[in-house]
Amino acid sequence: MENKEKKNILSWIGGDKLILIIANIVVFVLFTCLNRNFMTLQNMMNLLVAASLVGMVAVGHTYLIIAGQNDLSPGSLAAFAGTLVALLLSMGVPFVLAVVITLAAGVLVGLFNAWMVNCIKLEAFIATLVTQSVIRGFAYIICDGKPVAVSNQTFIALGKLRIAGVHISVWLMIISFIVFGFILAKTKFGRSVYAIGGSTEAARLAGLNPRKIIRTCFVLIAVLTSLGGIIFAARMNSGQPAANVNLEFDAITAVILGGVSFAGGVGSMFGTVLGVILIQAFNTGLIMVNVPTFWQYVARGALLLFALTSDYIRKQRREKELLEASMRNIK
Repeated sequence: MENKEKKNILSWIGGDKLILIIANIVVFVLFTCLNRNFMTLQNMMNLLVAASLVGMVAVGHTYLIIAGQNDLSPGSLAAFAGTLVALLLSMGVPFVLAVVITLAAGVLVGLFNAWMVNCIKLEAFIATLVTQSVIRGFAYIICDGKPVAVSNQTFIALGKLRIAGVHISVWLMIISFIVFGFILAKTKFGRSVYAIGGSTEAARLAGLNPRKIIRTCFVLIAVLTSLGGIIFAARMNSGQPAANVNLEFDAITAVILGGVSFAGGVGSMFGTVLGVILIQAFNTGLIMVNVPTFWQYVARGALLLFALTSDYIRKQRREKELLEASMRNIK
């Protein structure tokens, strides 16, 4: 009976997830050996806070990449959202209205990305590269290239808010993982995302609306990114147009490490959670053991290469298994 339960647990986790759990353990043990402060409670809380923005963006990327799309604009959008909300507050706009306007701007960015992909048939990589540049430019333009300090007490309180000793940004990340993980795994919309990632044409013939689903996914990641950018600005007590550079690459690396296929149609939110923890532990560990900044870029690039290589190997294995299954059916 015990063996059967163990098999069921291993089947639920999956081989790839088990490897990822082991990789997390290895990273935590390694950096703890190199710096004993790594595993302290305070550092773990700081790690979660640092992971919160990447985690929220990774939730949106999980949907997009499973749907066969991508988005390179979150870093710029998070900076723009933080700068815009800070600018509005400095102009005397009420807190709630400033947040609503900023989130609405995020929705427009998501719709613009979806329009480029759906209507003028640009590859998502190219379309969102355009948005990345344009939105970062707007972030600099609206504040004349200078950080915007915030004196609004509600906004400052938001940046310091903790519930049960845990920062609000961490709670938002956890809620995002749970809610959107449930939607992805248990709802019709989630199954539709997998369907269009597997084959857009087959999904269309089955009665789905790929354009609408893709549009929803782009708006989702834009809203989550904007919300994360607002919380980040609140933590910093200012809007900073130069912030969050390469945010999207950390999120994409986490998602691919978590087992989401870059080709679309495969992946889970649980894998993304493990990927986010791994990449943030890796980034934090590099800083704590005093790895020079330039070498940190090299290490992160190597981690992204590892994630993409792992995805390629998983894809080859899946294709081999499908071929073997089809051959057995023929026999």
